[in-house]
Amino acid sequence: MIETPIIPRVSETDGAGHINNTVIPIWFEGGRTEIFRVLTPDLDFKNWRVALVNMNVDYLAQTYFQDPAVVRTWVDKVGTKSFTLYEELWQGERLCAKGTATYVYFNYDDQEAKPVPENVRAALLVHSRNGDEAIE
Repeated sequence: MIETPIIPRVSETDGAGHINNTVIPIWFEGGRTEIFRVLTPDLDFKNWRVALVNMNVDYLAQTYFQDPAVVRTWVDKVGTKSFTLYEELWQGERLCAKGTATYVYFNYDDQEAKPVPENVRAALLVHSRNGDEAIE
């Protein structure tokens, strides 16, 4: 699991007094930085090897400006050409949102998905939520 601290900003708060729902996917993406680093150690987009193909978010509780939050990110499964992440947003002891994001391992020069290399697969599975069961 990877934990990413989040400091809510005033600008992320909406008229209802909570963090706007459009912000949570951005916080989840911020929690994926170390996963991106596994795939592209220098984070240089010239070497980028993934493309987001699906994302889902379930909102479970309101999130507020005045309390710090944390995004927890796991690798849920690794397939032949894709992998799925499972993410949670916590504020204190409250689980505020959970979701998934699926990426394909992608070659932008060829414009096609490629098999996830074994070394990348092994590095991703270090962060697995389900141990070896995460391998498809």
